[in-house]
Amino acid sequence: MEVDPARLGRWVDGFAERHGTLRWTTPEGEPGVVRLVADDGSVADLQTWPAPDSAAVPTSRRELVGWGSPPQTLGLVLLRRGGYAVGRASGDRLVDHKCGTRYVQSRTAAGGWSQQRFARRRGNQADALVGTVTDLVLDRLGGAGLEGLVAGGDKALVRQVLAEPRLADLTGLPRREFYDIPDPRLTVLEHALRRGRAVRVRLRESASAVGD
Repeated sequence: MEVDPARLGRWVDGFAERHGTLRWTTPEGEPGVVRLVADDGSVADLQTWPAPDSAAVPTSRRELVGWGSPPQTLGLVLLRRGGYAVGRASGDRLVDHKCGTRYVQSRTAAGGWSQQRFARRRGNQADALVGTVTDLVLDRLGGAGLEGLVAGGDKALVRQVLAEPRLADLTGLPRREFYDIPDPRLTVLEHALRRGRAVRVRLRESASAVGD
């Protein structure tokens, strides 16, 4: 589950209404996670972006304000074999973006020489796509100013782009990854930004709560 930061307080209030008084804990070894344990045994883990070591972890509903806020400036890199999208966001708004389509041939069931020829062609197309996106990321997202990175699409292609030494400044940023997105378009990029900014919630309801 993903909750918009602006709605986090209301979501916590609703969780308490459904399950009872909340106890706040911080799971060991899970930075950026706050665990809410309700009277009926239900548990909600709230996960935000990794916070600096000095950042205070909230211990009450009142202290949630600001804690769940994502980085102010985010870079987005989405890539699948049918297209790509690169964007820069300030808050919840895209301030720069570029989307495009690029064809990479699907695998073939043919054997022998034909299979090898198709594999070479497919590899060349994938390499060309990675090169195009790498140059675009360097142009649109390179330099200082970003506080986090949202990546998604085809895992192998995305990681090939981010392995480029010229993008070393980006690969060290806090990152969120989504590999369940369709071919990138502007609407997909906007949706990825909303997901990237959201607080992730892992919810485990008690047996008694489910039974009710």
